[in-house]
Amino acid sequence: MSTQPNSIKQFFINKEFAWYVWARIIFIAGIRMTPVLLGWKLYEITGSKLSLGILGLSEVIPAILLALPAGVKVDQSNKQRLISICIFCYLLIMLLMLLVTSNYFLLRVPTPAIEWSIYLLVFATGAVRAYSSPAFNAFLAQLVKQEELVRATSINSMAWLMAAVTGPALGGLLLGYTNITLAFIIVSSMVFLSLLLMQKVAQKPITYDPGKTKTWDSVKEGLQFVLHQKALLGSMTLDMFAVLFGGAVALLPVFAKDILHVGPQGLGWLMAATYLGNFVAIALLTWKPLRNNQGKKLFYVVAGFGICIIIFALSKSFVLSFAALFVSGLFDGVSVIIRGTVLQLFVPNEMRGRVSSVSSIFINSSNELGQFESGVAASLMGTVPSVVFGGCMTLLVTIITWLKAPGLRKLEY
Repeated sequence: MSTQPNSIKQFFINKEFAWYVWARIIFIAGIRMTPVLLGWKLYEITGSKLSLGILGLSEVIPAILLALPAGVKVDQSNKQRLISICIFCYLLIMLLMLLVTSNYFLLRVPTPAIEWSIYLLVFATGAVRAYSSPAFNAFLAQLVKQEELVRATSINSMAWLMAAVTGPALGGLLLGYTNITLAFIIVSSMVFLSLLLMQKVAQKPITYDPGKTKTWDSVKEGLQFVLHQKALLGSMTLDMFAVLFGGAVALLPVFAKDILHVGPQGLGWLMAATYLGNFVAIALLTWKPLRNNQGKKLFYVVAGFGICIIIFALSKSFVLSFAALFVSGLFDGVSVIIRGTVLQLFVPNEMRGRVSSVSSIFINSSNELGQFESGVAASLMGTVPSVVFGGCMTLLVTIITWLKAPGLRKLEY
């Protein structure tokens, strides 16, 4: 145990890894502010729960459609350059969001036009994310030695979560105490700073040579690899269906505004609560990794996640709601570590882009399709019943998977 702090110190002696981590923290913190800003503004101008679901659907459609060819592109590309291009594209989109949500537009343009402009820009972020997410994940393995990869993955996950906690909280505070225009100016500045920091990382050689292999054949190769790795496939599938039904993120503006009455500042903290729990869990598991029965523990934490979502749905107290989301994040953080470790240990370097893209389909479909499901269910059933239903479905999925996937239950690494 005494060597672990030294190990972390050694990671940051690797200057390129340090620049990569800082660039990613600032980038993620910036773009994680946008769901708070757009969710609150969209619900404020439309009053529609369904619009919050469409917001998630707008991002997931291109992310899923482009994921597999994007994975091939990542494997075939200079990853540092590709990441830089993606960050630059995000910068342009954030500047357009700044324009669309400004008072000039809000006062002069009809609400439906603003609403659909937001959907279109979020659609564009989904297209860029199809490339940026697997590129970031695949690039990590080129920055550290193979024997350092597991701990580097944990540190990388902690960095992402630190940004995911900071971003929503900062977005809520800026929206509550200043205005959305200043908030998007800060978002754009953070994305630009991330782009500058990424230039500190040297370009690395391309490890995958497709030869005359066609893009679709490369895509099939990645899919077949995942389908034959039962532990990897099982962990992705369980996470996908659990979050698909159990996610309440899309409806947080409704809870903050109409049920808990805490305003945009409270919304920011509610959105940060799950990621704060993720961060604490991953920090603890970095110091004391799971040693055995990882498969069973995966089922336990997913079930715990579902129970927390039910408690959140029934809560009328901001403190209890925040605590329920925080504990759900603790459970989800354990799931992230197990799934991330399986992904890094079972996948060879030359396939990381494609497998990361397959993984992103599961993650994107669970998060953003979950948001759409939440918006539709809330419109049909009401806000609280729809979230209770989602939590119960998460428990049902966990039970069915426990019975149908004994191999995942026995997973150990």
